[in-house]
Amino acid sequence: MDERRTVKVSKYLSKHLRHQPERIGLVLDAQGWTEIDALLSAAAEHGFRITRAELDHVVATNDKKRFAIEGTRIRASQGHTVEVDLDLPAAEPPAYLYHGTVARFLDAIRAEGLRPMARHHVHLSADRETATRVGARRGRPVVLSVDAGAMHRAGHVFRLSANGVWLTDAVPPEYLRFPG
Repeated sequence: MDERRTVKVSKYLSKHLRHQPERIGLVLDAQGWTEIDALLSAAAEHGFRITRAELDHVVATNDKKRFAIEGTRIRASQGHTVEVDLDLPAAEPPAYLYHGTVARFLDAIRAEGLRPMARHHVHLSADRETATRVGARRGRPVVLSVDAGAMHRAGHVFRLSANGVWLTDAVPPEYLRFPG
């Protein structure tokens, strides 16, 4: 499977497993799972044929591990805008986590902190390199440090997705450290 096809299938899966399952008649359960056969059938019925081998390749090789397969079911690991409960247990975060953004959002972040916006949670990275890549998707990246240890001690809940993304409801401004 060539790289262009891999990216195209990955984007299709993200769109329909995270944001618009109804667009192709797909039904997600409360935790975001759907039957693989239902997904493949729905995609084919809507003009985007995906083979099981292509699906398995995309899930196995996705650098961000965006998708998980469990038995005969598949789901996106996080990032949903549709209502799902990923049923992730609370976890103690490392002392610091990181968030990649761009300069044009800094004033709002200074005033309001990090909010989930259209998603269910704020996404945080365990390392600066990943946060830099995330921020670079929108322009020149700015990496914010999050005092996750202090947040956790203050009662904020963190969850760790299957692909290593830390999730929390919001990050108040007082827990953020802005670069120099």
